[in-house]
Amino acid sequence: MAIAPFVRLIRAGFVLAREGVFAIVPVEDAPASARFAIRVVRLIERPSAQKRDLAARLSLALDRLGPSYVKLGQFLATRADVVGEEVANELAKLQDQVPPVPDEAARAEVEAALGRPVDALFADFGTCVAAASIAQVYRATIDDTHGKRIVAVKVLRPGVARRFEKDLEAYYAAARFLERYVRPARRLRPIAVVDTLAESVRFEMDFRLEAAAISEMAENTKDDPRFRVPRVEWSRTARSVLTMEWIEGIKMSRVAELREAGFDLPELGQHVIQTFLRHAMRDGFFHADMHQGNLFVEPDGTLVAVDFGITGRLPRNERAALAEILYGFIVRDYHRVARAHFRAGYVPADQDVDLFAQALRAVGEPIRDVTAADISMARLLTQLFEITELFHMVTQPQLIMLQKTMVVVEGVARSLDPHLDMWRAAEPVVRDWMTSELGPAGTVRKAQESFGAVVRAALQAPDLAERVDRLSKDLENALESGLPLSPNSVSQIATTVAPTRLRAVALWIGALSLAAIALGIWT
Repeated sequence: MAIAPFVRLIRAGFVLAREGVFAIVPVEDAPASARFAIRVVRLIERPSAQKRDLAARLSLALDRLGPSYVKLGQFLATRADVVGEEVANELAKLQDQVPPVPDEAARAEVEAALGRPVDALFADFGTCVAAASIAQVYRATIDDTHGKRIVAVKVLRPGVARRFEKDLEAYYAAARFLERYVRPARRLRPIAVVDTLAESVRFEMDFRLEAAAISEMAENTKDDPRFRVPRVEWSRTARSVLTMEWIEGIKMSRVAELREAGFDLPELGQHVIQTFLRHAMRDGFFHADMHQGNLFVEPDGTLVAVDFGITGRLPRNERAALAEILYGFIVRDYHRVARAHFRAGYVPADQDVDLFAQALRAVGEPIRDVTAADISMARLLTQLFEITELFHMVTQPQLIMLQKTMVVVEGVARSLDPHLDMWRAAEPVVRDWMTSELGPAGTVRKAQESFGAVVRAALQAPDLAERVDRLSKDLENALESGLPLSPNSVSQIATTVAPTRLRAVALWIGALSLAAIALGIWT
């Protein structure tokens, strides 16, 4: 067994203990040995740590542990179902500013990735203008047959991939310990959480994939009013280098500058909400890190989104289900909504459909008793996460990402207009989407898709019949000779089958979050 991951965990544990993070751990129901261990560990807390709230202690500790742990904290900020809404909100504030590596090292990385000297690739290559946990950004100039233009060059920090791989080993060691010895943590699937983090980080560290995400978003939004993404310079992009158009707009985090420039801030807030919902519902592909620092406003009011390292997807079948669930909430038929979830397998079959309908009513009815401006997306999601635990529903990280991004977008919009009614702002987008999904056009499209599926099945019938025949013979032979299954095989089968039943259980959370938007459309 490797010792290094545990050494890293011990170091991380020491920092967490010094910053008072272990005060977050609930010990009421823990075994006596665990309660004793927590008390001993807390003896080394800094006195100053006790003056900070619990969530702030965690974000500060992760910041001190370095870039890998900052990225872990930012990832957990998208998993309010795991860490809770209060902690998730605090982690979302983590600053991703780290000391840059020397410019010489970054230039060497560019030359190695693109296979040419920096001076041959760029007419000018400046110093670092921003540094984050994974990459740092340079302002450069290109002068070629397409003309002279300013670009942003995003460079992977040398050695960062190796550092993340080592820290991931420590995360996996901690996750395995939690799943084995901490029974309440098993429902949160800590190993699956680390799996998702590992996949996300590896995606972020391949800048070709980010460039592809920017390109796809550009195609989806080419006709959208007042929204665009930077143009990618593909000839100067590789796995560890991404070159794209330099954006001169005002960062949305600089609210005072936006006001001084004469922008209508309430209208700009509405535009942010409508843009996100249009991408998520119409295209099923959205920017999943849409905070103020990743949004720029150009002089003509065009919104420009950058940093597509984290994106989310919502397949068409799930968007269609979302439309049906929304309709059920609009007409206040909670049993209809509940039955739809059970038919789709979103809720475990051993749960009670009437109790589930009652829980949905408990969330849906209060929305009608207050004004839309008084409804907080964050508070609504907190209720929904509590219900998922009550009904043993295992959430899917990709759908949690949708919900968390909705909360972030709400925060961005209300930073521009504290009195913004996000539901009213989103109404036109939601109306168009529901019409396309539930109206005549949606019915025709679904009929065409069903007919196409029938045709494909008919064309595959001969091959299917042959496979069924072979399978029946194999089963007959197996029944005669026996078909042993090891415990590991059973575990693998369960792992494969479970996501089929649970892959969209978090969809209803997104549906409920959007339900309040749609209430004003049909009522």
